[in-house]
Formats: sequence, structure tokens, C-alpha cells
Amino acid sequence: MEGITEIIRKKALELGFDACGFAHAHKVDDKAISKYSEWLADGKNDCMDYATRYQNLRNDPCELFPGAKTIISVAANYLPSIRQDAHSPQFALYAYGQDYHDIVRNKLKTLEQFIADNWGAESRVCVDTAPIMEKYWAREAGIGFIGRNNLLIIPGKGSFFFLGELITTLELTPDKPCTLSCGNCNRCVDACPGNALLYHNSLDARKCLSCQLIERRGELPQWVAEKVGNRVYGCDTCQLCCPHNSQASPTHIEEFQPSTDFLNLTHDSIATMTPESFKSVFGKSAVKRVKLEGLQRNILLNIFKNI
Repeated sequence: MEGITEIIRKKALELGFDACGFAHAHKVDDKAISKYSEWLADGKNDCMDYATRYQNLRNDPCELFPGAKTIISVAANYLPSIRQDAHSPQFALYAYGQDYHDIVRNKLKTLEQFIADNWGAESRVCVDTAPIMEKYWAREAGIGFIGRNNLLIIPGKGSFFFLGELITTLELTPDKPCTLSCGNCNRCVDACPGNALLYHNSLDARKCLSCQLIERRGELPQWVAEKVGNRVYGCDTCQLCCPHNSQASPTHIEEFQPSTDFLNLTHDSIATMTPESFKSVFGKSAVKRVKLEGLQRNILLNIFKNI
């Protein structure tokens, strides 16, 4: 079985993933379930109503995909090799290129077919849409640990990674869970503009700029105007200050690199965007989630702040 595990890992790396790990499919441990339930009960999911759905499936991948034996967890580097000018309206780095849902899903679909062709197993691809605890399973599969910034940190590589999972009926040798932690480092907690990060590795989305700028529909809370700075889509503060990202390397996945049109965006060009120009620039981007209305809401807040 170890031979098969390594063959699949090698294939995943050939497809462009930067890490691949394996965990036995089982019910999520009681501590993680309790922590997530308390997070919801405290309202810290804020406007992310989808976080409350399908709890039974989120807590047990064997219910999400009957017959599951193994969770294959993968990570894809998205750190672009070129960045916006500091005076441009700022987008989170994950949104520079094409929508990760499509890119990571396509790579996992290829891995799914590879497993089916060679071992006849059935699998289900998950990329941030199915109710599954992605960071939990990445830790269980030995890829990395959940940092104080509430993101998965891969030792020696950092946190600029998309995660994905392949739940499969193929029984594979599991990797050892990652047991590392942030130790006494609190840089991200101290740097967070909205004080959204809590010392027990939790996030209050009500105070998170990224959540407010991307997930919230309609009017934004007043505090966002005070903290938004030059941001119009997301916030990378907790990653940019993280020492684990000090030596982060750019992605080799071409689809995650920014287009010239994206890099040339200005406050005025976004404020005057038409549906057609929005689709031209962001039609294949994760930014389409906020829609033109949301992006222009954010850019006007940004412009007014800097008048």
C-alpha cells in the first residue's frame, strides 16, 4: 500500500500541487466539532450563513461520501511573482489570477481519473465548496498546521496556498498529522486591522476586513471605512506579517499569475466599470463573487477615504 500512496503523491506533485498528504477518513474529533459549534453559536461566522449548513456532513466525510476510506489533501501555491503597485487599489493575492475553484478542481479531477484508471476506486473532489473542514484534514494529512491567523501554514513554505481534497474509497497509508504550532508568536493577532484574530486560533468574521469586503452584501459597518486603507478586495495583513511567509516562493502555476489588465486597474477604472468590462477582467477570477456592485461599493469607500 505504501507503494500506491507514493505513486499518487508523485502524480499530485506532477500535476502542480506543492504538497500532498493522506489521512484515514473518520469522524472529526470532538474537540474540533465543539470549537466549530461554539464559533457558530457566538455568531463569529457573521454573514457567512453557508457555514451553518450540513453540519453532519462537515463533521464526518464518510457521510459526505459513503464508502470513504482516505482523505487525500493537496495544496497549491498561489503567490504571484509580480504584484500591484502599492498605490493601486489592493486585492488579496489569492485573487490575482484565475478562480482557484476551477484550476484546483481540474487538477484534482485528473488525479481522480488517475486513481480510477489504476485502482478502480471512486472519489469525490472538494474545493472549498463541499462541507468539509479543509484545514483540519490538511493537518491530519501532515501537510501543515493551523496557525494563529486561522490559516494552514506549511512548514518552510508559508500560507499562500489553496487547499483541496479528494475523498476516495481507496484505502491508503496515512501520513502522520502535523503537530507544530505558532508557539509564542502573535504577530498576526497584533497586526490585524479589525482585531479579528483571537489568541486561541480563532477568527471573528464580524471584525475581519476580508470577510466584510468580500462576503457582506449591502452597506458595510462604519469601522470598515476607518480601517480599509487602500484595500478593495480582501486583506492579506495576517499573512504578510507572518514569519513563515518571509521566504515564500512564487507559484509555478501560470493561471494564478495576474493579467496586464488586472495590474493596470486604477480607482477610476474600477469606479467607472461597466458589466462588460468587469466580465472582461474578472470573468475567470474569484473576484466575480463580490460582483460589480460590491466591488464598486468597496472602491467608493476607498476613494472617499482618500479625498
